[in-house]
Amino acid sequence: MTKVAARRAAVAQAPRRFAGLSERRACRFLGAPTSNHRYRSVRRPDTALRDALKEVAGRRARWGFPMLLTLLRREGWKDNHKPVERIYREEGLKVRRRKLVAVERHPLPEPSQVNECWAIDFMSDVLSSGRRYRIFNVIDARNRESLVSESDTSLPSLRVIRLLDEITLERGYPQRIVCENGPDFRSRAFDAWAYEHGITMALIQPGKPVQNAFGESFNGKMRSEWLNGHCWRTVTDARQRNEEFRRIHNTIRPHRSFGNQTPEEFAPADRAQLRP
Repeated sequence: MTKVAARRAAVAQAPRRFAGLSERRACRFLGAPTSNHRYRSVRRPDTALRDALKEVAGRRARWGFPMLLTLLRREGWKDNHKPVERIYREEGLKVRRRKLVAVERHPLPEPSQVNECWAIDFMSDVLSSGRRYRIFNVIDARNRESLVSESDTSLPSLRVIRLLDEITLERGYPQRIVCENGPDFRSRAFDAWAYEHGITMALIQPGKPVQNAFGESFNGKMRSEWLNGHCWRTVTDARQRNEEFRRIHNTIRPHRSFGNQTPEEFAPADRAQLRP
């Protein structure tokens, strides 16, 4: 209990303890200003803000407080971040995080323009029937934009090459591609495709996924915010819903490294210079 609350409680009990004393004399005897006893809160109810925060947190269950606050700002809420954070803690909306092992980190070369470097990687998930399927993700390392997120039970090299060619129809070919040193990206067809179009293949060292941090970061967000909370019946459902997450990531999800801008809002001048 704060000092002000303790004084107000003491003043409230003063008539019983000091019968016959006026309110002013009782407050003077206790050393408490009369304003503490007469004060009535004029703060507006936070019911609407509380409901709005819970509704946003329900839609984005794995988003933390800074990104939820950004969404509230976009919806027109101008409240200070302090009462919003208070409500955030009172409602128990804090995202639980797993403990991570500390590893030595090396700075990654930051691309200077869009379409300079792509990060590609595979993921896997399980349908409601127990059947596994794969997800192929392509990320632009400059603005973290998801270029494609294809889901299927099998994604061979020729299928991957066809997907990459479809991206280049709108963006052109990148200067380099960062990927893991696995059999999916060491096939003769994939190597010949990269050589034909003058693309440098930056293969990461085995057992060091941090060297493909941009791709792994997108995979982690997709796993935590989307796949862990949903289960699809068929591959077709998975393909459509995972494409929905890609749209949310590109157009709605704020990124603190970009000043709470979305990937499509960041670096518009670079996007205008793309040459299909």
